[in-house]
Amino acid sequence: MRSRDGVVSTPARRWRSSLLDHHQGPARRWRSSLLDHHQGPARRWRSSLLDHHQGPARRWRSSLLDHHQGPARRWRSSLLDHPQGPAQRVVVALAIVGTLALSGCGGEDDEQTLTVLAAASLTETFTALAEEFEAEHTGVTVRLAFDSSATLAQQALEGAPADVLATADERTMDLAREALATEPRTFASNSLVLVAPADGRAEVDGFDDVASGRASYVACVPTAPCGALWVALAADQQVDAQPVSLEVDVKAVLAKVVADEADAGVVYATDAVSAGPAVATLAIPGADAFTTTYPAAVLDQAREPGLAEEFVELLLSEVGRDVLDAAGFALP
Repeated sequence: MRSRDGVVSTPARRWRSSLLDHHQGPARRWRSSLLDHHQGPARRWRSSLLDHHQGPARRWRSSLLDHHQGPARRWRSSLLDHPQGPAQRVVVALAIVGTLALSGCGGEDDEQTLTVLAAASLTETFTALAEEFEAEHTGVTVRLAFDSSATLAQQALEGAPADVLATADERTMDLAREALATEPRTFASNSLVLVAPADGRAEVDGFDDVASGRASYVACVPTAPCGALWVALAADQQVDAQPVSLEVDVKAVLAKVVADEADAGVVYATDAVSAGPAVATLAIPGADAFTTTYPAAVLDQAREPGLAEEFVELLLSEVGRDVLDAAGFALP
């Protein structure tokens, strides 16, 4: 089956047991950041912590212009490569419109594309689930846009051509309520942990080092679900020490720690799992009482509302729950 941009869509392999492997199915990833080298009239954007993708699974993010490989455009979203604060995030809604308009030229009527806007902390799990969905739906391509939940909610409100919205808390989903075609359904929950470089150079032995200010740390901006959750947890634990920087989402926080630009970072438990041996994970007292829930809903502007409903159902299915559980999410 062919997509609107003329790329043959082949069945994607089922997700692998390790969510950190290179994915080889046709789910597209989006990323967003700064404009990169432009080659040809079609602009593709990329962003942050995801490794170079070498298989047919494509994750979208909105970002830098990437190397152009024919009419198929991969988008990626976020400012994770060079985080410079939420004020400098690139809003990608207009670019989404342009790319989808171009992808419709020369396509065939039987191709279907499902576009999913998802919180950055869902990167690994949604990539695996997109492959699963494509494997079960011949001729369907899943395109994924990962970013801060608040950014995605705003894009949904502005009419960005997408089918599904999945955020990292109910508050940001509520911000997009006027753009929702269905009631949000909760499919997972998460909690916060501290991560430090695994090599031990930061000499962070526990939460007290961060709370007392002996160790520097980074956290998410308060407008992001991870940031709002940390503000509440820090107040409960009477943490006076301030973060040395505030990042757009958890993937940006994790990048700072892995790059040894901070002694520690506040991230979701699932991000610590995805980082593997690159970080040491430290518990935060009281974190179990401060969790965030992940809802998903079909958008009013969905071009494929039937497929969108099926994708949300996949999140709640046994297959979806297995993928989420393996990544460290708690299940409803």
